Amino acid sequence: MNRHIAIYPGSFDPFTHGHMDIAQRGLEIFDTVIIAVSNNSEKNSLFSAAERVDMLMKLTADNPRLQVEKFDGLLVNYVVSKKARVILRGLRAVTDFEFEFQLAQMNHTVCEQVETLFMMTSPKFAYLSSSIVKEVGRLGGDISKFVPPLVKEELMRKFDQS
Repeated sequence: MNRHIAIYPGSFDPFTHGHMDIAQRGLEIFDTVIIAVSNNSEKNSLFSAAERVDMLMKLTADNPRLQVEKFDGLLVNYVVSKKARVILRGLRAVTDFEFEFQLAQMNHTVCEQVETLFMMTSPKFAYLSSSIVKEVGRLGGDISKFVPPLVKEELMRKFDQS
């Protein structure tokens, strides 16, 4: 397994500046970060997995060390299939830790070769979540401080259709 690849999984619905912060800081540790877009059936996503992948590919096009893929199924199986060893996860607060800790323990139990690296979100993004961004945007608030311009455009398009 390659120690130089990290898998950064999530629904990324939508991808925020906080997500980009974790991905870019991950590149300070790993040669490649694969942003793995999950199709979580338990979440009511605003964007389809294909739309999220498309946006992320455009957002990361200038950095070949950031790759974007959609994945289905068990995360540890995907990690192994990419010949990686590390799952990269961002933490905003203690409330994130409890859930993330449980997932990390389960993933490690299922596949002992896979480790999870928690990275604290930069303080300026500690309050930011995709859910909050969607709510502010849906209610007509300015979300330009929270998401890249492309994501803002796509969110506004979705809300205009609502």
